[in-house]
Amino acid sequence: MPYAAITYRVKPGHEEEIAEIFAGFQRVDTPGYTDAAGQAAGRLLGTGVFIKDDVMVRVIHYEGDFAAVGRHMAAQRGVHLLEEKLAPFLAEQRDTSSPEGFAAYFRNAVMRSVSQLTVDTHPANQA
Repeated sequence: MPYAAITYRVKPGHEEEIAEIFAGFQRVDTPGYTDAAGQAAGRLLGTGVFIKDDVMVRVIHYEGDFAAVGRHMAAQRGVHLLEEKLAPFLAEQRDTSSPEGFAAYFRNAVMRSVSQLTVDTHPANQA
């Protein structure tokens, strides 16, 4: 069950305002998501948001097709409400108002994963 990280450049000094925005975040309507054809493509297992100075990172724990995660998030009303509230605090503006714009930002903001270790891959669990 992999993780992905999405970066945001934010204006420093607004950590508390940003924390308040995320405190009121409306969660997705369902953790399950589908592919472009409407077939089951995976599940969101959890998210976390971290901020320090001018960098904010959203960590997404998921299973399935990651490309479909962006499509699923782009269709969520709560995500768009959060994006509107977050806009004044972003150092780099982006257009996430359309599903295509959101998907493009989502794709471009994903951090490169260099390591993902879980208890399942620990040598003590290998036969």
